Amino acid sequence: MTRPTRPLLAALALTTALVLTSCSSSGQEDEDDTSADATGSQPPAATAAPVPGTPSAPATTDPGTPSAPGTPAPATTPGTPSDPGTPGTPPAPGTPSVPGTPAQPAGARWQPTPGLAWQWQLGGGVDQSVDVPVYDVDGFETDAAVVAALHAKGRKVICYINAGSWEDFRPDAAAFTKALQGSGNGWKGEKWFDIRKLDQLKPLMAARFDMCRSKGFDAVEPDTIEAYNQNSGFPLTAEDQLRYNRMLASLAHERGMAIGLKNDLDQIPALLPDFDFAVNEECAQFDECARLSPFIQAGKAVFHVEYKLGTEKFCARTKSLGLSSMQKKLELDAWRKPC
Repeated sequence: MTRPTRPLLAALALTTALVLTSCSSSGQEDEDDTSADATGSQPPAATAAPVPGTPSAPATTDPGTPSAPGTPAPATTPGTPSDPGTPGTPPAPGTPSVPGTPAQPAGARWQPTPGLAWQWQLGGGVDQSVDVPVYDVDGFETDAAVVAALHAKGRKVICYINAGSWEDFRPDAAAFTKALQGSGNGWKGEKWFDIRKLDQLKPLMAARFDMCRSKGFDAVEPDTIEAYNQNSGFPLTAEDQLRYNRMLASLAHERGMAIGLKNDLDQIPALLPDFDFAVNEECAQFDECARLSPFIQAGKAVFHVEYKLGTEKFCARTKSLGLSSMQKKLELDAWRKPC
């Protein structure tokens, strides 16, 4: 792999895949400081949680205006943006989705607009104190109570899942047959999927998306969805990847959720109409950030992180392009240094 596609959480997730807590984040400190974000160093916000799996509570504002119900957002025409700095209101909660059943009409989904600040935390309990309108957290390890608590604060919440690689530490790992598993992807306990086998992978991904929807998430971030240009162990083509990624987008939209294109820069021109926002790692490190401009021009947010570069080396450039950028540590704990 040419760059990290997902921080390794195996040690935590092997034993705590379904144990979900809250912890603290960081912000304006020096990149080597492991203390909390400038938004506060208080202990994690404890939430008196409803029963996990219950639908989320509604909030009061919206960082992006959803498209009209029943009308998917066009590829090149942005939805009506609201103030990028204003936290958003999730759609009214409904009954947790039954597998295979859309939770809300396609077209009613959230449409994140450029410039939204965000927090991306996949390690440790979610620190709910970071004052940003968008959170991106692990779908398996974050329970419905945390999503509801974030919604109550006016946040939108993205559900991180691995959609392109098998992970031996996930609770549904046994559902993926050996025939679906290829070469290791560079992270311990993970192997690329044979994405050509849509008939087998689609129901398994649908179950994961149902989990995200039943917990009240507003969107999905599917990781490792560029196997075609990796050493996957399968003779995958660009067309195989396009079919698979579009299948994922359909699953999200059928459930009323937005979906982000993770990395996969080469296929942005083809996939822009299918995806509602982008998530990118290290475009500044590899001098590729301008390739994400089609999303910005279409009124769709680009959530971006750098690991090795300090903010002084990329923020001016990425802000001028309209990206929502910050520096994170590779383990993606609560620490952050935003632009």
